[in-house]
Amino acid sequence: MPARQRRMNLIAYLKTGPTSNHPGGWRHPQAALHDIFEPSRYEHLARVLEAARFDGGFFADTFGLPDMHKGGYETYLGMGGQITYVDPMAVLPLMARVTTHLGLGPTLSTTFNTPYWLARSLASLDLISKGRICWNVVTSATEMEARNFGTDALPPKDQRYDRADEVLEACCALWDCWEPDALVLDRESGRFADPSKVHRANYDGRYVRTMGPLSMPRSPQGRPVFLQAGASERGRDFAARWAEAVFCSPYGKADAQAFYADVKGRLARYGRPEDDCAILPSIAVVLGETESIAREKADYLDSLVQTELVLATNSQMLGVDLSVHQQEDAVRTAAGNQGIQGSHDRVVQVAKAEGLSFAQAARRRRNLLIGTGAQVADQLEDWFTDGAADGFIVWATVFPAMYEEFGRLVVPELQRRGLLRTEYRGATLRENLRNP
Repeated sequence: MPARQRRMNLIAYLKTGPTSNHPGGWRHPQAALHDIFEPSRYEHLARVLEAARFDGGFFADTFGLPDMHKGGYETYLGMGGQITYVDPMAVLPLMARVTTHLGLGPTLSTTFNTPYWLARSLASLDLISKGRICWNVVTSATEMEARNFGTDALPPKDQRYDRADEVLEACCALWDCWEPDALVLDRESGRFADPSKVHRANYDGRYVRTMGPLSMPRSPQGRPVFLQAGASERGRDFAARWAEAVFCSPYGKADAQAFYADVKGRLARYGRPEDDCAILPSIAVVLGETESIAREKADYLDSLVQTELVLATNSQMLGVDLSVHQQEDAVRTAAGNQGIQGSHDRVVQVAKAEGLSFAQAARRRRNLLIGTGAQVADQLEDWFTDGAADGFIVWATVFPAMYEEFGRLVVPELQRRGLLRTEYRGATLRENLRNP
């Protein structure tokens, strides 16, 4: 029997707000601004993604108003940067209610949350969604977030990952407290549950402790799917141990191939096969019925960009005020414990590829895939078949129009080529992620 053709994973990068990476997208006439606080916005989004046969969508999150640029949040807030206007935990049940296969997830920090709260919240979502929850695991990257959670400073990066290892160990112990058949629900005998099949977790680590058990039974997945984006050496090791999907933001194909090979090569250290973790570069597209139409649309979209917001966004991502620090060495020194390594790497990659200074590259918006549905599918297929990706994280330039166009123009082309499912194979997110 011939081997089944390998297929892509697709996961949407979402925000509970109108801006998602592209700094001009919210200004576009097609961008929905009237319904940010309406349940119908998130229900519609969920239906669009499921119709396009995405594995799932997760909400990126920063826990506060980004205030790195010029010492405050005036630029970032005033010009419409990426901000969480509604806690994703409030909208995920709405999206689960109107779908049957789409995976869904929040971003939650292991640095500022306790294992019991994390395990309890995620188990509840996984139960009511029938096993469709993922967790974008972050260790947080700004002093602003630390202060919002009542601590004076952000711990060193390695310490944050050491704590994250313990938090995930503790959460897994809590999720394993209930055996699968512990809930009996036998009216006739009067036996609701079998206490002998519910156990303590009794996790005792250096950073966290928890007794358990949880008060909720085992979910269909057992635990949520772990999604992660660490690009530092320690972050890549963490991904190799825990992540079932890793998203990254490389500038070009060669950068993506190098990241792909590196993370895949680390999995064996933790007894995991290479296909146990999907590597998903992030992309956004501008589509047209012809290439010239797509490029005209992209030019118009770029005309809406305010360069100062690009700089404020990259200040937040790099963990340093780019209006003050502009040279790479100065940026790295000033960032200290703050900043996201993957964002720093992308700026360096842009500078090298385009012959720019670090300061010039930090003022560039993220690159876009521009073309017809077939042309964009060509680019995705090239990365997918040439050791650069197992699929893609798709973020919206204009919300919700880009996801609607992607589903109408790109998805059928990928399906025609046998690169994307036409129907879901599994009931849970983990089943669909591993068997696309």
